[in-house]
Amino acid sequence: LQILSKGELQVSDKERHTQLEQMFRDIATIVADKCVNPETKRPYTVILIERAMKDIHYSVKPNKSTKQQASFSAALEVIRQLKETMQIERAHMRLRFILPAKEGKKLKEKLKPLIKVIESEDFQEQLEIVCLIDPGCFREIDELIRSETKGKGSLEVLNLKDVEEGDEKLE
Repeated sequence: LQILSKGELQVSDKERHTQLEQMFRDIATIVADKCVNPETKRPYTVILIERAMKDIHYSVKPNKSTKQQASFSAALEVIRQLKETMQIERAHMRLRFILPAKEGKKLKEKLKPLIKVIESEDFQEQLEIVCLIDPGCFREIDELIRSETKGKGSLEVLNLKDVEEGDEKLE
């Protein structure tokens, strides 16, 4: 009973190596899923991200749990490190805001620093903006719209990640 309650499970070298490889691959998958090449707006492959992680000598910490390391915050840390050696950035989110006419102009000025690209803007009875933002700003934008419009404004996520799909034409 004492061995069962206080004992530790022996893990072989091969098992440990396999677990670490799997965690490394999981982190690379999260990074590849969230990022694009800023020039082409095309996603990177998992294999390319794995190779880049090996180039910067990123290593998985064996004493931390898989869940902790393959989390989004760990992926953000990897992205930050990869930015030093390659062109990579988080894929932008496409949003649509519909703001009441009264608060629209004033709120647009507050939102402008958080918006990367305004794709379309329509102002009739209410202000409608379709834009691209950095995903890290989403919560701040959401809270700003809720508090300033007192629930009358709406925010809609059109696309979680703005990427170019399909074949690229070479000239």
